Amino acid sequence: MDLSSSWLSRLPDPLRRGLQRTELGLALALAAVIVLAMILDTQHNYWHNPRDSGVEILRQTAMLGIFALGAAIVIIAGGIDLSSGSVISLSGSVCATLMLLLAPQEMRFNKPLGLGVITLAIFGTLIVGLLVGSLHAWLITVVELPPFVATLASLVGLRSLARALVGYFNEGRSQISIFDERFRYLATSVWIPVILLIVLSLLAWLTLSRTVTGRHLYALGGNENAARLSGIQTNRLKWLAYCISALLSSVAGVLYAGAGAAASPETVGKGYELNAIAAAVVGGCSLQGGVGTIPGTVLGCLFLRCVIDGVAKIIKTSADIYEGVIVGGVVVVAVAFTQLRRARRRGKRFFPGSLGIVSILALSMLIGVLAMLFGQKLAWGGNAVGGIAGLAALLFLSLAWFFEQRRERQQGVRASAALPARKQDN
Repeated sequence: MDLSSSWLSRLPDPLRRGLQRTELGLALALAAVIVLAMILDTQHNYWHNPRDSGVEILRQTAMLGIFALGAAIVIIAGGIDLSSGSVISLSGSVCATLMLLLAPQEMRFNKPLGLGVITLAIFGTLIVGLLVGSLHAWLITVVELPPFVATLASLVGLRSLARALVGYFNEGRSQISIFDERFRYLATSVWIPVILLIVLSLLAWLTLSRTVTGRHLYALGGNENAARLSGIQTNRLKWLAYCISALLSSVAGVLYAGAGAAASPETVGKGYELNAIAAAVVGGCSLQGGVGTIPGTVLGCLFLRCVIDGVAKIIKTSADIYEGVIVGGVVVVAVAFTQLRRARRRGKRFFPGSLGIVSILALSMLIGVLAMLFGQKLAWGGNAVGGIAGLAALLFLSLAWFFEQRRERQQGVRASAALPARKQDN
């Protein structure tokens, strides 16, 4: 296919590269995960209940995708947002609190709320999200805090604020129950979150690929100093990126409050910021900024949810214990593959010297322990599976170390052979 004559050629370089590589790889990986889950699931849920499984994966993907879009835009702009989970928690708490203040009798006696009350509560929640995003932008652009520090403070503080807010307005209780069926239907139905994700994804894609603002966001993430010197209003772009991220997290917070029929600030949204960043990174966004696509992020969300759902169906009991390990591992593998491609062109070694040997041992032990835990859950004999996996990893990584050593020696020999020739030419 000739890119110069296709619609891909009219897209920015980061978008074109992403569409050429990331999406195809993700589609293949997604198919492999589904097939593997079908084989290893003893109850064969994907075979016997494909519709129910598909609907649940789509709903969870849509819920994740809504705030992962915001995380992707911030990452493309060269920042990072660690506050998504806490903003979700705060937003659900604010929404439920506003309902309690606007209709106290209906909330306390489990009566239906009016559409006006629900609309006002959601609108007030979105305003809070915009304020949080503006606060992040102010801390980063005016106070000049690093994005990691500014959003880390929100990660810690906003959840505590949500817990205090709920306790203050709900007589010391730790959550506010929501019984209105229309409000809960926003999240319990699959089509509303999916349509929301589709609309928001289209808007984000059009903004990044078809507008000057989108090109400026890529330029900001690629090289902030160059973008500033070229006349781009970098502070305004940062404000836009962080406001979009917080606003989309607030939308997700409203949906999660409806899905759980309660605002539970202690538990809702915990660790979700890692899921959002993981989906963006797996979808092709570079944590260095300036690279990433919206289609890749959506596919990353679908891939991540299929992995989590597949593990839940394979392990059955206490699968949530392993969710953090899985998400963290997916992020590391995705970033590692990106770095490997770059390092291969530069001839970089991944296991240099004594640090490389220690890293090989540590990785082999980690893989062996994880295999032991999963093997025990699958009744395969945890110790045996862990030992085999650990030894296999040690052998594979040792071979990689050996080939690195040999390649370095060959490069040294070629360089030594070329040196006399250059001296003779001179």
